[in-house]
Amino acid sequence: MTPAQRVVAERYRLDSLIGKGGMGQVWAGTDLRLGRRVAVKLLRDDLVSSTTGAAVTSSLDLADQQARFTRECRITARLDHPGLVTVFDAGSDGRHHFLVMQLLDGMTLADLIAENDDLPYSWAVSVAAQLCAALATVHAVPAVHRDLKPGNVMVRPDGRVVLLDLGIASAFEPELSTLTRTGHPVGTPSYMAPEQALSGRAEPRSDLYALGCTLYAMLTGDAPFQGRTPLAVMTQHVSQPPRPVRELRPDLPDALEQLVTRLLAKDPADRPASAQEVYRLLLPLLPRSSTDSAAALRAGVQPDPSRPFRHPAAPPPGPGAGPGAGSAPEGPAPAEAARLASGLYEARRYGEAAALLASAVPRAAAEHGSTAAPVRDLRRLHARVLMDDQQYRRAHEEYDLLARAYAAERGPDAVEALECAASAAECLAHSGNAVGALAECRAVLAGYERRRMQGLAVEPERVFRIRQRIGELLLAADDPEAAQAALLPLWHELERCYGPHHARVAEVGGLLGAARSAAEGRAARMPTGFGPPPPAW
Repeated sequence: MTPAQRVVAERYRLDSLIGKGGMGQVWAGTDLRLGRRVAVKLLRDDLVSSTTGAAVTSSLDLADQQARFTRECRITARLDHPGLVTVFDAGSDGRHHFLVMQLLDGMTLADLIAENDDLPYSWAVSVAAQLCAALATVHAVPAVHRDLKPGNVMVRPDGRVVLLDLGIASAFEPELSTLTRTGHPVGTPSYMAPEQALSGRAEPRSDLYALGCTLYAMLTGDAPFQGRTPLAVMTQHVSQPPRPVRELRPDLPDALEQLVTRLLAKDPADRPASAQEVYRLLLPLLPRSSTDSAAALRAGVQPDPSRPFRHPAAPPPGPGAGPGAGSAPEGPAPAEAARLASGLYEARRYGEAAALLASAVPRAAAEHGSTAAPVRDLRRLHARVLMDDQQYRRAHEEYDLLARAYAAERGPDAVEALECAASAAECLAHSGNAVGALAECRAVLAGYERRRMQGLAVEPERVFRIRQRIGELLLAADDPEAAQAALLPLWHELERCYGPHHARVAEVGGLLGAARSAAEGRAARMPTGFGPPPPAW
C-alpha cells in the first residue's frame, strides 16, 4: 500500500478517485476484510467541518448536508433490485461520513449516446424499460431519485442497466420535508421536470419526466431543451414544447413518439401514472429475439442493453458463448476484434474499442491460454485504449496485472514488466494519486538501474522519461527541494546528450525553475532560522 492510500474505518482502502459531486467524492477501493473491490463515497470534508479556508459553512447548512448523507445511506440500503447499486456498509470515520457500495464496470449511458449518432430505438426502449423497473423499486420506498439523466445510468458489459446516485433522493417522510429548501432545486437542468424547476419539489412523475428527457436524448442525441444558462433551460421546461421526436427520427414507431410526448407533459397529471405503466407501454416495443433487433449488429462492440430481453436469463458474454438455443454470437473472433479495435482506436472511438476488447480478451484466453502472446497483446491494447479513454482506474488494473504477469514469466526487470509498471504509474498520476505514482516510478527506475548493472540493454530515453516524471511528481507532492535534487542531474545529462538548445533540455529546465521558485517561496514563509536554503543549480 502506498503512503497516499487512506484506509477508512480500518477496513476500506481508497485506491483511486473515480468521481466528484456536490456532496463529496467516490473512490474505487478495496474491502481489506473480504478482499473485494468496492466503491466508497465520502461526504465532502468541508461539509463536516465548520470552515474550509476562508469559507464558512453555517450550522444549518452543515446539519442539512449531514442529514442528506444519512438519508442516502438509509434509503439506498433499503433498495434491493439488480438495476440499483447494492449498499454494503455505511458509517463515520472520525468526522468523515462514508457509504460503501458495489463497484460497477461498464460505460455510462451518456458515453453510449455520445458515441452513437443514431442509437437503435430497440436499445433506447430497452434502457428505458430497465430504468422503469429500477424506478418502480425506488418509488415504492417511497422515494424519488430527482436526478435521473444519462450520466447517472451505467450500462454493464452484459447489457444490464443500473441507476446510479441516489444521493439526492427525497424520501416521503415528514422529518425530511424541509431538506430541499425553496430556491434550491436539486437536479440537472436539462433533465429537470417543470414542477421541480419551479419549486424544488418532486414526485415520482418528476422522475418519469426525466426518463422522458433521457429517452429523447437516446433517440435524438440531445436532451429536449438547450440553452446558454441553466435558467434558460429550466424556463423552456416550464413553458415551451419540445421539438417532436419524429422530426429528428422519422423511423420511430408512432407508439414510441406518443409515449415520449406523454412523458414530457408539463402537467404531472398528463404523464403516465407510474413506472409500471410506462413499462407496460414499452413492452410491445421491446426486442424479442436476436433477429428483430438492429442492436445485434453492434453486439461485442458496445454493451447491448437489448440483450437481457433478447436472451433472458442467459449467461453473460464470455468464453464459450456462441450460436444456439438461448445464445447468440457475442462479437468477432479475437484476431478480428484486435483489428476492429485498432481501427476504432485510430478513429478516437475509445469507448467502443474498450468494450470490444473487454469481450475479446476472455475469448482469446479460452482459445490460446491466459499467458499466450496474442492474449497479452490484446490486454496491452485494451489497457492503452482505457488509458486514452481516461478510464484510469481500469487501465491501472490492466497494466498492473500485465506487469506482474511479465515479471513472473520473464523476471522482475524484464523490459515488458517495467514498461507496463511505468504505464500503471501514469494511470495513478492521472487519477490524482501523485504519491502512489511516485513510488511506482521509483520502483521502475530501480529496475532499469539493475538491468544496467547486469549489462542488459537499457534504452536511455525511457530512463530519462521516468526520471523526469519523478521530478514532476515530487513537485505535485509539494516537495520542491527533492524535485530539484532529482531534476538537476537529469538536466545536465540531457544537455550533454542532446545539446543545450534541445526541447527536452528546455522542458526539464522549466521544471527546475518551477521547483526552485516553489522552494524559495516555501523558505520565505518559514520563520527565520528554520529549514535549509534552497539548493543552487
